[in-house]
Amino acid sequence: MPTDRVCVGAIAGAFGVAGEVRLKSYCAQPEAIAAYAPLYTSDGRRSFTLRITRTINNGFAARLSGIGSKEEADALRGTELFADRDKLPNLPDDEFYHTDLIGLEVFDTGGGRLGTLRAIHNHGAGDILEIFVPGRKTALLLPFTRAVVPTIDLATGRIIADPPEETE
Repeated sequence: MPTDRVCVGAIAGAFGVAGEVRLKSYCAQPEAIAAYAPLYTSDGRRSFTLRITRTINNGFAARLSGIGSKEEADALRGTELFADRDKLPNLPDDEFYHTDLIGLEVFDTGGGRLGTLRAIHNHGAGDILEIFVPGRKTALLLPFTRAVVPTIDLATGRIIADPPEETE
């Protein structure tokens, strides 16, 4: 996938029988996803224009260009949708697109390497960083707060973390 694209949502399956899809938006303003079209699949082979038709539980019902049946909509279940980065808003200095952080090296406040950021999760109570630590059986999970992650330097590709002592 080109690095000039950012995941902005996913298709959760069909909505109804006329080709609408259930759409999950990952945008800070969920309805803004429509403004970032065309949206691309992860491999870039398909693109869609998007029209939100209504708000539903946990997302939107939407029409995608080229999708006219329930079967076509269902076939897209689980498909992530990506927008060109230049269509997305510029972020303040203390906000980041997750895609820019995944893969960065994580160091402790003393300069020791902790590992590599593998994923960012959010289960409703805030973002959690999943860090792959060589030699450790389970990933290191850290809350993504300023107290625990005081520095992110995209220019050098480094995250500085101050993990609680019981997690080290």
